[in-house]
This record gives sequence, structure tokens and C-alpha cells, in this order.
Amino acid sequence: MYDRLLLPTDGSAGMERVIEHADEIARRHGAAVEVVYVVNTAHMTTMPTDASVEGIRGLLSEEGEMAIEAAERICSPETTVEHTILEGDPEREIVAHATESGADLIVMGTHGRGGIDRLLLGSVAEHVVRRSPVPVLTVHVDEALTAA
Repeated sequence: MYDRLLLPTDGSAGMERVIEHADEIARRHGAAVEVVYVVNTAHMTTMPTDASVEGIRGLLSEEGEMAIEAAERICSPETTVEHTILEGDPEREIVAHATESGADLIVMGTHGRGGIDRLLLGSVAEHVVRRSPVPVLTVHVDEALTAA
């Protein structure tokens, strides 16, 4: 049923649970997992002009590499893991990449924000669910680990 899973990660500690879900599904279906980190360049437009965009982009890319390495360590050895670092608006890039890469399923974390937080901040997971051409499995991220 599933040959290729897309696993967006932000590198937070709470993502372990999400990665474990993706790995379990991949093993059951003999699917590959593509771990994706999106360098959010949309936030760079609000930075002071004296900030080095290239320096910031480099730091964010390093964060992405660490997030991907963490996901690769959590996945079992029999799971084929690929990785990609993208740049842009996370919700748009995730949906576009799922389409381009031929993903059968997106497995992603959700922080479960509600009320005014959700209204003001929005949710990458919610946007992906609404716009994705492929099924999306959302896994609630452990807030205690994310805060730590």
C-alpha cells in the first residue's frame, strides 16, 4: 500500500514519537522513508538588514542536517532512509515535495495547539492536511519533550 513515506521534521525532541510511527509503517510495508527538513526562508525577510542571510541560512541548514541525522538514528537499520533539505515556506514545500517525490503518505507531528494559539500562529500540519494530494498521518508530539 505504501512504497514511499515523507517525514517532515523540525528536529525537536518530541519528534521521536513521530519518527517511530513512520519507521513502523515503513517496515510493515517495505517502504522507504524520506526525511525532509525545510529551512524556513520566509522568516528571513523580517530580519535586520545587517544580519547575514547566508550565515543564518547556513546555521538553519546545519540544524536541518542534525534533525535528519537524529531521524536516521531512530529508524531501524532495515528501513531505507533518504533525506532532503528544502528552502521556503514549510507548509508549501512539504506539499510540493510530496507531489514531486511520489510520496504515498506524509507522516508528521502536530503540537496540538488549540484556541487562540492556533488561530494566531496557524499550524503547518493543518495546512499540509488541507492541501496535500496524498494522505497525511499526524502524530501528536510530546509537548513535555519539546519544552525541555
